[in-house]
Amino acid sequence: MTKKFWFQLGVGILLTLIIITFLVEVQWIFSPILVIVQTIFIPLLVSGVLFYLSQPLQALLEKYKTPRWGSIIIIVALILGIIWVAFSIVGPPISEEFNNLVHKAPALAEDANDLVVGVINETDNLPQWAIDSLDEQTESIMNYLKDASSQAGKWVFSIFQSIVQGALILILIPFFLIFMLKDHEKFLPFITQFFSGTMKEWIQKTFSDMNQVLSLYIRGQVLVSTILAILLYIGYMIIDLNFALLLVIFAFFMNIIPFIGPWIAFVPALIIGAVQDPMLIIWVSLITLIAQQTDSNFITPNVMGKTLNIHPLTIITILLAAGSLAGFFGILLAVPGYAVGKAIISNIYEYRKEIKETANKQV
Repeated sequence: MTKKFWFQLGVGILLTLIIITFLVEVQWIFSPILVIVQTIFIPLLVSGVLFYLSQPLQALLEKYKTPRWGSIIIIVALILGIIWVAFSIVGPPISEEFNNLVHKAPALAEDANDLVVGVINETDNLPQWAIDSLDEQTESIMNYLKDASSQAGKWVFSIFQSIVQGALILILIPFFLIFMLKDHEKFLPFITQFFSGTMKEWIQKTFSDMNQVLSLYIRGQVLVSTILAILLYIGYMIIDLNFALLLVIFAFFMNIIPFIGPWIAFVPALIIGAVQDPMLIIWVSLITLIAQQTDSNFITPNVMGKTLNIHPLTIITILLAAGSLAGFFGILLAVPGYAVGKAIISNIYEYRKEIKETANKQV
């Protein structure tokens, strides 16, 4: 019985739960480590994304006999150049739109209030449950605004803290990126030096699969998000939607999240369109629908392919669960984390299957 797979799986789960319980009881020991991880998490994440985006260029440069230090200098200079060009070209329009948004915020709030009042005035034609729900939502918004106004002092401290954290992130990102570009080939040999034989081969294959999944996902999602942002910007400019550039930049970062991200980006565009002109609700919805259908039927299948092999329903379930457990960063890391975990479990299953077949042949 002890050789049965389900018995071994049950024992493994039980031991895992016992270890987790002990770790929770002595979590104070790991508090300093947790603080360090939280400090370097965002710089490490951004550096990892930049590494996977720039690694093909580094491989191409070194293929044509460019030394490692030369490829690093070229990549860092190219990234800085792209940032400078982006700020030079896109920065002034963004600044202008942001200033317009701040300037028009009271008018937008008044228009939104008039819209809500208009809806409330029509409540006589609505069922009672809709009236009660509308009253609850209005009261909730008013309470939130009152709480927000009383927390202005905390916001000032929060802004100062964010500036300090932002400066730290800007310092750490190039530091991590340079060392990733310089020593990334040394990581796997360092891990595998402690193993030999089939175990060493298994670890090499597992890390290779993980690297392939991450590189495919990051490069694919960034490319897909860029194409979608361009499509949305063209559409918003055609209908002359206010704050189009700000909305598209927001959409670019949201579109990195599969399936759910585009709909998150759709909400502020819909609100701006409704306040600007109620007819724009139809046009914004139509543009979003066209962009999503183009992505689902043409862009994602050709850019991402079927390499990840994850069902859309599985992705949505993972995103919802990760969002409930870990918020925005959970949503951001859920799909690549699942893909990496799937690659590891698949390799474990294959390795166990090979061991079982070898043992049967020997018998």
